[in-house]
Amino acid sequence: MSMPSYPQQPNADEGQYGAQYGAPEPARSNGFAVTALVLGLLACLFFWTIAGGLLLGLLALVFGILGALRARQGRAPRKGMAIAGIVLGALGLIGSVIVLIFAVNVANSDSFKNLEDCLQNASSQAEEDRCAEDFGEGLFK
Repeated sequence: MSMPSYPQQPNADEGQYGAQYGAPEPARSNGFAVTALVLGLLACLFFWTIAGGLLLGLLALVFGILGALRARQGRAPRKGMAIAGIVLGALGLIGSVIVLIFAVNVANSDSFKNLEDCLQNASSQAEEDRCAEDFGEGLFK
């Protein structure tokens, strides 16, 4: 008794491996994601400066979004790194905006105007130091 022979499908093995053979491999690194993470870290470290928080935070957001889009399309790896860059960039940006709002409020306060008047009328270093001390005391009242 012989075994029935079934016809083999043409190129049965090719379907499994053929699609991967012709497709380009994704890049081994995602420069946008790496850049976003580095800029996001710097934005969080230097959020108290205009260039640090605002500029680096915005750049981290832009590069993070570009890196995440490339990873989603399958053209690059490290989607998590891109998302981390977006989050850190946003945190640096938010921190910088808070510091900027605080600085504008201090600059528009009556205490700051009193400091300017006091420093213009001061004739010695001791009087200038006293103006600074009065400003510091009046700032947090």
